[in-house]
Amino acid sequence: MKIAVIIVRVLLGAMYLFASISYFAKYMPEAPEMSAEQTTFMSGVMASVYLMPLIKITELIAGVLLLIGRIAPLAALIIFPVTLNIFLYHAFLGPKELPMVAVMLIFNLFLFYAYRQKYLPIISK
Repeated sequence: MKIAVIIVRVLLGAMYLFASISYFAKYMPEAPEMSAEQTTFMSGVMASVYLMPLIKITELIAGVLLLIGRIAPLAALIIFPVTLNIFLYHAFLGPKELPMVAVMLIFNLFLFYAYRQKYLPIISK
């Protein structure tokens, strides 16, 4: 189980680190043609100006923390809302990438299960 946690933690951390660095460094090509619904959604996100950089900074921090592993339970908790939002976006607007995003969600849920003892003080009286 310990080896599986390390593998999942490193893979999830690397995915988020790559996604955030590619956003800031702009070395990835532009996204392919989007549907009208995707364009509307992304226009709203981009119109807010602060939201996409905030998400990418959160991904960067959580990715580094997951790779380091020192406070991985906190990193898994921080990145979960981003993972869930990415999953729901692809579930409703872009199902082509849904299998990869589903793996990210499963990895995050697996880390929750692996670190469940760390979360108990949060929900106990």
